[in-house]
Amino acid sequence: MKEILFLSPVFKETIWGGDRLRTEWMYDIPSSHTGECWAISAHPNGDCLIKSGRFSGQSLSWLWEHHRELFHNLPGPVFPLLVKIIDAKEDLSIQVHPDNSYAAVHEDGALGKSECWYILNCKRDSSIVYGHNARNKAELRALVEQNKWDSLIRSLPIKPGDFLQISPGTIHAIKAGTLLLEVQQTSDITYRLYDYGRLQDGVPRKLHISKALDVIRCPHKDEIIETYGQAQMGDLQIIPLIASPNYTVHRIRCRRKATLNQRYSFLTGSVIKGSGAIDGIPIAQGSHFILPYDYGEYTYTGSLTIIEAYL
Repeated sequence: MKEILFLSPVFKETIWGGDRLRTEWMYDIPSSHTGECWAISAHPNGDCLIKSGRFSGQSLSWLWEHHRELFHNLPGPVFPLLVKIIDAKEDLSIQVHPDNSYAAVHEDGALGKSECWYILNCKRDSSIVYGHNARNKAELRALVEQNKWDSLIRSLPIKPGDFLQISPGTIHAIKAGTLLLEVQQTSDITYRLYDYGRLQDGVPRKLHISKALDVIRCPHKDEIIETYGQAQMGDLQIIPLIASPNYTVHRIRCRRKATLNQRYSFLTGSVIKGSGAIDGIPIAQGSHFILPYDYGEYTYTGSLTIIEAYL
């Protein structure tokens, strides 16, 4: 089908969110505590609507259910990818996600959550929580029970343009002042390990210590990201970010005009900088779209940076 599927984002208010999705991305957000833009999503907690064309007004989940041919008849109950922009005005909780096997048993058959982050912006000398120092499960449990977070938690410095893979079982947290784009499995399962004693509506937010301890990988091992070669062809630059069983992600930079070929079951695109067009349709920072199966050649024009993802 030679039709681009543009999507309307769903926004999530959070205790740690801010207003940069309005001030920097020009979205019409619900409040100054908006932490997440679910930009491409068919999850029931945030199901994006198609903005135009013959499927205008239908949800992405409806499209997945009724027109699976657009996605090469991929198997599975849910559209497999979820793309977010996250604005962390304050620190997020220290958390971990389960893998598919654990989630299937303990979360009513849901998918686990593998995710990856492209750092859009952050403060100077910023860092994220990434991994832990426990040598085994017994030491992990003891440090958690004794609230020895400084001894347990590892931090990793970040800067704009960095890319990180957060696999299931990895302790992690986004810290204040960070704006990032996330590509993940379609899942909304998070186990909070620690939340700084914050209150929401006068009570502490729920923690999930037992499940978190079940799924944390121990000892922690840093990710080795598998990619393929960088490409530079005239006005087009393709930077590979990750190739994994759950998603392949790369960054596209177009200076004036660049033609590519959509040869996957589907391809998602999120414009993170600049303005221009795709096949003559105007796009700019904050535009999100899907190119269906068998779309074929497509052309970017203008000055654009896009994060593309596919299976």
